[in-house]
Amino acid sequence: MTEPDLERVRDSELDSLQTRDELLQVMYWMNGEGLGNEFSLADLQKFLQGDPALLAEALEVMIASGLVVGASDNKYALTTQGRIEGGRRFADEFEAMIKPGHFECDEPDCDCHNPETTGDVCKHLSPSYTN
Repeated sequence: MTEPDLERVRDSELDSLQTRDELLQVMYWMNGEGLGNEFSLADLQKFLQGDPALLAEALEVMIASGLVVGASDNKYALTTQGRIEGGRRFADEFEAMIKPGHFECDEPDCDCHNPETTGDVCKHLSPSYTN
């Protein structure tokens, strides 16, 4: 195989991996938002760009790998392993957007989340803080 052919194969494999990651993330997110547990290709296309045939092919690969199961009426659902992988990939992708801000903790009712506070370091992040 020539170098350009190898490069095309690598690009195709990378695109396939990226498509599967995106499908896992979207299915995980849709499930978490209460949009259902089973999704048709048309449901998924509302949030994903791409050729429907390539998305369907990626879903079949995911079925073979145990991340997705075929459900009723040409729909797909995440397996337990698919939910774990989808959640991990979703968290990795959006980590910067969902982590607390500078000097903020993960306690939603804490003063550090109030824009009217003086800008002091959160008491929960202080070394002297104990529960």
